[in-house]
Amino acid sequence: MEDTLEDPPTSAVLLDHCHFSQVIFNNVEKFYVPGGDVTCYYTLTDHFIPRRKDWIGIFRVGWKTTREYYTFMWVALPTDVKSELTKQQEVQFKAYYLPKDDEYYQFCYVDQDGVVRGASIPFQFCPENEEDILVVTTQGEVEEIEQHNSELCKENQELKDSCVSLQKQNSDMQAELQKKQEELETLKSINKKLEQKVKEQDSREAELLQLKEQNQKISSENKKMKVRVDQLQAQLSTQEKEMEKLVQGNQDKTEQLEHLKKEYGKLFLSLTEQWECQKTLKQTVEELKQKEATATKKQQELTDQNFDLSKRLSENKIICDVLQKEKQNLEGENDILKRENSRMMSYMGLDFDSLPYQVPTSEQGGAGQSPGLVYGNPYSGIQESSAPSLLSNRKWRTCPSDYADDIFDHTMEELHIQTPSLNCPICGKSFSAKEKQIFEDHVFCHSL
Repeated sequence: MEDTLEDPPTSAVLLDHCHFSQVIFNNVEKFYVPGGDVTCYYTLTDHFIPRRKDWIGIFRVGWKTTREYYTFMWVALPTDVKSELTKQQEVQFKAYYLPKDDEYYQFCYVDQDGVVRGASIPFQFCPENEEDILVVTTQGEVEEIEQHNSELCKENQELKDSCVSLQKQNSDMQAELQKKQEELETLKSINKKLEQKVKEQDSREAELLQLKEQNQKISSENKKMKVRVDQLQAQLSTQEKEMEKLVQGNQDKTEQLEHLKKEYGKLFLSLTEQWECQKTLKQTVEELKQKEATATKKQQELTDQNFDLSKRLSENKIICDVLQKEKQNLEGENDILKRENSRMMSYMGLDFDSLPYQVPTSEQGGAGQSPGLVYGNPYSGIQESSAPSLLSNRKWRTCPSDYADDIFDHTMEELHIQTPSLNCPICGKSFSAKEKQIFEDHVFCHSL
């Protein structure tokens, strides 16, 4: 099989032979020599349009679906489908993709929908020196091939006749359409001329009506003038002069009318320019409004961000104050622990003169506690005994470190019990001293 990036489009449906004559294969040999490249020549018919995913495959005779191809090649799209030269196409199959047996094969053109559009006559791959070898085929295969070829020839002839008929009908319809278009253009020109004549006729009828009215007036005046002909003869010269003045005035009015028409044209052009300028100004105003809305939105976002930052800053200040107070408390506790540690070390050395605190009397502290200790003196029981008893205790204790460890554990237990809890400054939730990290994470979550 050919090593391609993707498989060709196929179909699992059993195909008929109704589309096999849309692509015609030319110069197909009966035998091809193994080990050499094979060139497949084919022709595209007028009513077939190739597409990008079309391909030509080599199928073993007797195939049922397009999935049974042996190998295939993608077809090249022609630059001009209507040209006669581009309808003659070819593809080349490399020798290492071709079958190695002597079965009958045929070329098939398959479109991108998996439909076969053309099939060639059967051929074999045999050496040149084996042309005289008798090929034994069954009578059923021969009859099937002959029937297939006769059906293809019959279908090809029917399609050719149908194509000729369709081409003739198309040419007749094109000629008739051209004739109709010419008639339509002629009718349009005649209609235009008739409309012009109608307009001219209307203007002439209006002029004729005015002339008739004037003629009637003149006729009535002539009847009156006949009575007064003697009087009018004397005034005839005066009227002629007045007529000349009226004609001159009419010419002046005509010139004024032409001048007004020119002024109207200039005003119309000026108005058009002003309208375009106004339209440009409107667009500018809309753009400025959009920019203003964008700036307002951005300002609101910045204001919100500033508010969030201020809120976060205030929360961080509260957290800082809480942590500062906690730090001071821890420093105080640390100092106390240091003093306790130094006193315990003194006890371990049994150096009573160097102790910072003395055993209280019953008058100084009725409870037996040292006034310098915040959480009480854990060694009050020991201090009530006399110094010789302490010395005797030193004799029977084999390891002084055991005694120091017991005192230190007891002191830390009392400190843990009496340490104040941590309260959230925002929601008031309480945490123990062991949960210091949880308390800090809880306070930090309020600032998010």
